[in-house]
Amino acid sequence: MQKGKIDVKTENIFPIIKKFLYSDHEIFLRELISNAVDATQKLKTLASLGEYKGELGDLTIHVSLDKKKKTLTISDRGIGMTADEIKKYINQIAFSSAEDFLEKYKDKVDAIIGHFGLGFYSSFMVAEKVEIYTRSYQQNSQPVKWSCDGSPRYIIDEAGKEDVGTDVVLYLADDSTEFLEENRIYELLRKYCKFLPVPIAFGKEKEWKEGKEIETDKLRIINNTEPAWTKKPADLKHEDYENFYQELYPVNEKPLFHIHLNVDYPFTLTGILYFPKLKNNFEIQKNKIQLYANQVFVTDSVEGVVPEFLTLLHGVIDSPDIPLNVSRSYLQSDANVKKISSHITKKVSDRLNEIFNKDRGEFEKKWDDLKIFIEYGMISDEKFYEKAQNFALLKNTDNKYFTFEEYRKLIKDNQTDKNKNLVYLYSTDTEKQYSFIENARSKGYDVLVMDGQLDIHFINHLETQLKDSRFVRVDSDVTDKLILKDESAESKLTAEQQNDLATMFRSVLPEKPVFTVSFENMSDMDNPVTITQSEFMRRMKDMSAMGGGMGFYGDLPDSFNLVVNSNHPLVAKLAEEKNKTAGKELDKLKEKIQPVKSAKEELEKANSGKKDEEINQDEKERLSDLENKLNDLEEKRNDVLRKAAQKNKLVRQLIDLALLSNNMLKGEDLSKFVKRSIDLM
Repeated sequence: MQKGKIDVKTENIFPIIKKFLYSDHEIFLRELISNAVDATQKLKTLASLGEYKGELGDLTIHVSLDKKKKTLTISDRGIGMTADEIKKYINQIAFSSAEDFLEKYKDKVDAIIGHFGLGFYSSFMVAEKVEIYTRSYQQNSQPVKWSCDGSPRYIIDEAGKEDVGTDVVLYLADDSTEFLEENRIYELLRKYCKFLPVPIAFGKEKEWKEGKEIETDKLRIINNTEPAWTKKPADLKHEDYENFYQELYPVNEKPLFHIHLNVDYPFTLTGILYFPKLKNNFEIQKNKIQLYANQVFVTDSVEGVVPEFLTLLHGVIDSPDIPLNVSRSYLQSDANVKKISSHITKKVSDRLNEIFNKDRGEFEKKWDDLKIFIEYGMISDEKFYEKAQNFALLKNTDNKYFTFEEYRKLIKDNQTDKNKNLVYLYSTDTEKQYSFIENARSKGYDVLVMDGQLDIHFINHLETQLKDSRFVRVDSDVTDKLILKDESAESKLTAEQQNDLATMFRSVLPEKPVFTVSFENMSDMDNPVTITQSEFMRRMKDMSAMGGGMGFYGDLPDSFNLVVNSNHPLVAKLAEEKNKTAGKELDKLKEKIQPVKSAKEELEKANSGKKDEEINQDEKERLSDLENKLNDLEEKRNDVLRKAAQKNKLVRQLIDLALLSNNMLKGEDLSKFVKRSIDLM
């Protein structure tokens, strides 16, 4: 028997290991299984080189529990250790045997996980005592037992182990008894070890027989030792990729596309990324990409490793150049990780471009599902935008798809305004905005469909990228003003008629939302009344609703424009009916208003340019009296117009028609509209 002291720099290393080595104590199982895989892979390498003459036999790693003894045991039939190797590799913390082995066999070894250093000592996060029973592959080597009770003191003694390999026995601490539960260990093995390259057995397979679950004699192997990403793309069929996706995500629909990563320079990177079919338009499910290092699960929080927009993808990334590190921030700042992130962006864009060029028809069929990924990438990653503009598509209301350049050529002749800006018209809801779309199409304009959850952000981004271009929603103004040209029609109504009708319309409009009334000189074929919403205000409110940092606009009430076509026959008819029902009364008031208005204007002109103190008090009082009198007369005139509007069913009918076309007429108002329509007919 030999006693000794572990070579550490501080007596407090074990409390540090227990509390701070890893953020999750469960990682200990990953580390111990990984060490067992290392030992097994090393033995296979030595056997292939003729340096190990014995039979390899069954190399399955076994994990077993003993609740009575409170032990968890990991057993391998790998390379084993001599007493001297235990002293070197176990008693000197943070000196990994994998480092030595890799240096010696760097051109021959296959998939040594390695680089764990402190990995074995993670067992003391959950164990109060650890024992190692090991026998080296070297001929005539003696089996050795090593034990440590969680202090820097250890004991090395002879052991009675017959087979080559290592058994690590953990005597679990009272605060870690959760790891004595079979389901807990199975869950961890499936999480961290389900794709390790050496079979791992935990218990026996179970089956249902006569209404109850019974244990069979067959070992329960928890891992797939040859997952799809470890194979060459040429050796895989399309169904192999889909089957692997189902293995990763059993309840998900089939993916849209896959990208097989297979890089060996300037770093090693393998993996398969899938474009999933998202539900509910924008169902972001991050943490779906699993990160591995030589088939050892590292994390599913891949921010920093994978570009932000690609965290929407599913799949696996595996690279020995990714450190199995305890700190996520360290992982994100690692130089190799940053190179990997940049390469993945390039690989994804190249693959999408390849699919687009190879089978554009198939690409277009899947575009509505794909676009959320591509738009997200173009918004958040400048380099991806540069590549994606070659295959990103715009869809119009005819369900036709165009690249950016194709669409620019399509609309440049007819949709360039008088300021030489190219105007992209778009709809966010083709049903609600149907009449606006039809009006635009009647002018020969083309309308895009931009109804995705990210499209508001994407439109804003495109306006910064596309030169001399702007996006205008098809219902943000009357058709004639969507794309301003040099020509403009004349109004058939006088300014006074427009003012009177504006008062009549305002008096009948609902209190909410807020409306402003304006008149436009349109064709007599256009609608008599149209409801629009300012492009700027609507965008700001949409951005606010999506958390776009526009909170001030989100607090403002909804506001719309009621645009009256001053050249429509029904509007002209309304002006005539107003004259018939209220013309005499309005004329009388006008006769009274005119001299008051003239006197007020003369007085204001006489005092123009004077400071307040230079105007005498009599003139100030007279001006105040004239203002009050004028306001009183104007209010009486407006009151006459309001009463005329209440009596005239056409005013409310025109408003309700406009509300109806915007899907804004509901409940009692809709019922009244139907009844009024019948009466008018």
